[in-house]
Amino acid sequence: MGRAFQNRKESMAKTADAKTRVYSKYGREIYVCAKNGGVDPHANLSLRGLLERAKKDQVPAHVIERALEKASGGGGEDFATARYEGFGPGSCMVIIECLTDNPNRTFGDVRGCFTKTGAKIGTPGSASHMFDHCAIFSFAGRDDEAVLEALVEADVDVTDIENEDGQLTIFAPHIEYAKARQALIDAFSELDFDTDDIQFVPQTTTPVEGENAQQLEKFLNMLNDLDDVQRVFHNAEIEESE
Repeated sequence: MGRAFQNRKESMAKTADAKTRVYSKYGREIYVCAKNGGVDPHANLSLRGLLERAKKDQVPAHVIERALEKASGGGGEDFATARYEGFGPGSCMVIIECLTDNPNRTFGDVRGCFTKTGAKIGTPGSASHMFDHCAIFSFAGRDDEAVLEALVEADVDVTDIENEDGQLTIFAPHIEYAKARQALIDAFSELDFDTDDIQFVPQTTTPVEGENAQQLEKFLNMLNDLDDVQRVFHNAEIEESE
């Protein structure tokens, strides 16, 4: 199908402040994941995958350990998930995932990013109906038939498998994440995932160019600077100016 998707890995941080924000977002996500599903990564596959991504993104060990200690101690912050949708510069569709201990503050901050860049925040479902909510696994390999067989035997509902240039990418419904991940590990124990995540994958893309592209970059930077924002998905295909 050739569907593009956004890697979970953050772009290389250019400043110490940017790195700190990335580490803080990981720390919050690890804390919530461990608090909800347990601190043992062998029993909590979502946590296991998250810890592996954090290590690949060079999150310091002390950030990870502190988040796990807080989760195992009980009490602590009471974070809730929040998702906002809307239309960014150039009429592209945007989905913003947050973890917040103050929904009113978070909504106000996110709405401000829309307002200051000429974008428009929408109602729930206004953008997400044009995205597929997928579990995505990508790793080096060529034998897509063996991978499909292993997943089918584990009763995983596979949406798609891409085999391009020695790289396999598996798409499955987001609710199948843990089952699909375990099936892959059981069948191919030495797997090194390049992508191991749940993402919103756009069904179509929207070309964005010129001033709209510049506004979109500003909009995304503003969102990523917010502590409560964990991830941003969009369907923009940014066209470079000649």
